[in-house]
Amino acid sequence: MTANFVPKGVAHVPVPSVGEPVRMTFVLLPNFSLIAFSSAIEPLRIANQLAGQALFEWDVLSETGEAVGCSNGLKVQVDGPLGDTKPKSMVFVCAGVEPEKSTSRRVADWVRQQWRQGRTVGGMCTGAYALAKAGILEGRSFTLHWENLPPFVETFGHLRPLEQLYCIDGRILTCAGGAAATDLFIEIVAQNYGDRLSDAVLKMCLHGQQRPADLRQRMSLSSTLGIRNPVLVEVIRSFEENLEAGVDIQALAEKMGVSRRQVERLFQRYVGMSPKQYLNGLRLERARALLTETDMPVAEVAYGCGFNATNTFTKAFRQRYGVSPRRLSNRQLAEG
Repeated sequence: MTANFVPKGVAHVPVPSVGEPVRMTFVLLPNFSLIAFSSAIEPLRIANQLAGQALFEWDVLSETGEAVGCSNGLKVQVDGPLGDTKPKSMVFVCAGVEPEKSTSRRVADWVRQQWRQGRTVGGMCTGAYALAKAGILEGRSFTLHWENLPPFVETFGHLRPLEQLYCIDGRILTCAGGAAATDLFIEIVAQNYGDRLSDAVLKMCLHGQQRPADLRQRMSLSSTLGIRNPVLVEVIRSFEENLEAGVDIQALAEKMGVSRRQVERLFQRYVGMSPKQYLNGLRLERARALLTETDMPVAEVAYGCGFNATNTFTKAFRQRYGVSPRRLSNRQLAEG
């Protein structure tokens, strides 16, 4: 426990003396996101430094008490194994790649116990997997990293995560990881010690500005692809929302007052491929996410991503990724 951890610094923000610091417990899961963890804990350190007193204290745990390897290969030492936490603690699970594999039943049960004891419970990056397995996300607003949204929905079909930077829903706090953790924890600083201190922490983090919780994780299609043509943007959005069923390009074109040929020319001009090629690329990206993050059979993934035949899907997948979907499948690895 980093009690009374107050590093020295030049800048100072006067904060009335506090009786008890806000207590944080971070639980690191295998292959956790280091950028999410550091983006969360650094605002706490900076707040203590600016105030010249321990406004926050924290400890770092793992399931066994052993050091944990993060997604970039480094190992991080922890203070101990899962155990009791102090009253009014805020507990955050930090996960990363392959969250389904790294979130054990023991961790989920421990999270549920913390929740029942009145703790505030959070998930960073893909930490929402642990909260979902703990059974505490029903009817809640929550989020996780956009890359893991499709496999999460396939695994927990009754839950609907939001694609936004972070969510605060009562005693459930979640963020998408990366720099979004800084946004969430600066908000925590503001809620506990006011805007003056949180603004100073923001500046010390060189974070630019405090982003709202409901800001989308990914930029708009027009920004991402450098496209301003509204027809093309609308067609691509329709593709993304209907990967399984597909899109009737003719009907969509007529609805927008253009011809199918015009849509095809727009794709060639701005994207360099046909609408069908672009749609298949989106489907293959979704399929790869499902194969690596869930235990869905290959055939189920194929049909779920809009392919009418498994052999057609297998051929397209191998051409794009250089490996068969069966070899990449999480299910195959588990059975092996």
